[in-house]
Amino acid sequence: MIKHHPNSELLEKFADGELPASIAAGIAIHVEMCPVCKVAVAELTEQRSAIHFESSDLEMPMSELNIASMVEEITLSDEIDIAIADKEKSISVKGEEYILPRALTNMAMSKWSSIGHLARARFSIDEEPLRASLLQIQAGGSVPEHTHKGFELTVLVDGHFEDELGIYGPGDFILLDAEHTHSPVTKDGCLCYTVANDAQHFTQGINKLLNPIGSFIY
Repeated sequence: MIKHHPNSELLEKFADGELPASIAAGIAIHVEMCPVCKVAVAELTEQRSAIHFESSDLEMPMSELNIASMVEEITLSDEIDIAIADKEKSISVKGEEYILPRALTNMAMSKWSSIGHLARARFSIDEEPLRASLLQIQAGGSVPEHTHKGFELTVLVDGHFEDELGIYGPGDFILLDAEHTHSPVTKDGCLCYTVANDAQHFTQGINKLLNPIGSFIY
């Protein structure tokens, strides 16, 4: 059961098409997996469509419409556009197979890089300073305790992890900033979609040595 959702402001901006592509993709992943937010976005979209239609300057009396001309234009060509059904796209990471959410199937991705129990691939989205990635934490792995200089958006695509703030499963949407410190850990492994606009700041042990170069590795 999904317990963590985008707030109403983010859903409204998503419905209005006002979000950067990387953040919109994160919300689209969540909406695809969350029945509650799927209904909410559908209602928001319908409301905005109604408002746009009511305020449209294209309204005119039926008497002024040339129905015959419109029908002739529509039927002028015998060509038929055939809709192509969405195809599932799977990826393999460190021996694990994952089905990608539809929002990610056409996004170009870099090669995977890994260290320890962590593997990451970046998406090729030109939205500096925003950086979007897929992050795999293998079974028994964790991310060292850290906080954030900016924000970090995480949508859990597959598997589970937990930290000091909660327990998360597929579809959960997590948005953290400098007020939060955590160390995600997973027993069975997980795959996350992440977006960040600045470096992590490690808060414990030898990992603090990475902070001076944090801006180059987030």
